[in-house]
Amino acid sequence: MTASGRLSKYGLRFVALFYLTALLLLPIGVALVKTFEDGIGEVIKQITEPDAIHALKMSLLTVIIAVPLNTVFGIAAAHVVVRTKFRFKWAINALIDMPFAVSPVVIGLALVLVYGTGGWFGADLAAMGIQVIFSTPGIVMAVIFVSLPFVAREVIPVMQEIGTDQETAAETLGASPWQTFRKITLPAIRWGVTYGIVLTTARALGEFGAVTVVSGNISGETQTLPLYVSKQFETFNSVGAYSASLILAVLALGTLLSMNLLRRREDQDD
Repeated sequence: MTASGRLSKYGLRFVALFYLTALLLLPIGVALVKTFEDGIGEVIKQITEPDAIHALKMSLLTVIIAVPLNTVFGIAAAHVVVRTKFRFKWAINALIDMPFAVSPVVIGLALVLVYGTGGWFGADLAAMGIQVIFSTPGIVMAVIFVSLPFVAREVIPVMQEIGTDQETAAETLGASPWQTFRKITLPAIRWGVTYGIVLTTARALGEFGAVTVVSGNISGETQTLPLYVSKQFETFNSVGAYSASLILAVLALGTLLSMNLLRRREDQDD
């Protein structure tokens, strides 16, 4: 390798390492130091506060509801995009990608305009005793919207790659559409579905913008964990904010480890 080639090689490594250190490792390291600055006892005290526990429960509840719904939608959308032929398929693709293009704050505002007290359906829902905005349903809807594309975008290329030969053979042998999907299609796309679920979970746990708009950020009622962190900073409770951030970091690390383990498992299966 020439001197210029070695210089380029090590230069690129340095740039990548500096980038990761400045934007990822250094901030996380400082946050960890600040978290345990007053001792682990203070951290335990902060994360066992009633509002913190409620915020964690609210975040987990939204994940439990949003992830299965988006998984079903993602598989169905992928099937429509890949396995069916119709004129406006491009519109389905555009709708799937919309949450990537639209600001979460705009999504939250749109939900308020539709389901809020003065919105299109707000008065009718209120008359039936149903409150969407500034309550759990609004938070769940916001999280579902922002995390909607991930399963579909993971499954679509997998379905395109596996083709239709096995599905056609199963149908020729008399299998029903449901049997074909359950015995042929689903096992073939399982890793794409799994990756999509992991990414959807990560996105749902960390959502802030849309949830801020639709929840009202009410302590002990409509706060998710990211909103709780923000509120602690606003009230100058830095230890509480860092401690709650630690919970989010642990959840994120668990998600990342799950992804890596799944990739290893997939490589072993291949």
